[in-house]
Amino acid sequence: MLLHLKGLLSTAEVSQARSLLMAPEAPWVDGRTSAGAQAVQQKNNLQLAQESPSAHALRELVLNALRQDPVVLSAALPRRIFNPLFNRYSGEANHYGPHVDGAVMHSAATGEWIRSDLSCTVFFSDPSEYEGGELVVHGAPGEPSREVKLPAGDAVLYLGTSVHEVRPVTRGERLASFLWIESMVRSPEQRALLFEMDMSLLAMRQRHGETAEARALTGTYHNLLRMWANT
Repeated sequence: MLLHLKGLLSTAEVSQARSLLMAPEAPWVDGRTSAGAQAVQQKNNLQLAQESPSAHALRELVLNALRQDPVVLSAALPRRIFNPLFNRYSGEANHYGPHVDGAVMHSAATGEWIRSDLSCTVFFSDPSEYEGGELVVHGAPGEPSREVKLPAGDAVLYLGTSVHEVRPVTRGERLASFLWIESMVRSPEQRALLFEMDMSLLAMRQRHGETAEARALTGTYHNLLRMWANT
């Protein structure tokens, strides 16, 4: 599962975020301070200090966008969202080698423990502004890897169990946010079925309006969600 979220942030929101990220007073620190024992060996980037006013303002901006996005709500069925973090790839601090994110994350901002069912990257730099820096999400054995390099304001949602990496940035600067989502539905297979049904119901209503069949399938959707959800 890999989902492209187009236009998660508006042009104005991207501009606001970039002004905070690129401000001279923005406190960037070694990204390895937030990495686990396995990932720290692969991580070489900068990260915005979590306790800074810039990080607080940016967190609210990204969280508001995620909470209002209908595709995120349908695909992820969020129970908890880890406070967004912000990273920078350029110069010598320019890559993050292959790794798997920790299964459970502790949020310094909220004190919550969050299971990383889904990972999300929000892009603040356009692809023309840097070379390299692709997010590579490796497939399961026998499945192809996916390379992701999206316009500023777009985001990608993918399974937290995936091995992934950020390739070296060889020119320019890559700015992004990263976070994790704990879903109400723990099983990725069940989430995929619910998302497919929800999108099909949306298409059915757009084409045929509210019908008896659509109402019946909506009931089935909610009964499955009631059966599988943990709130």
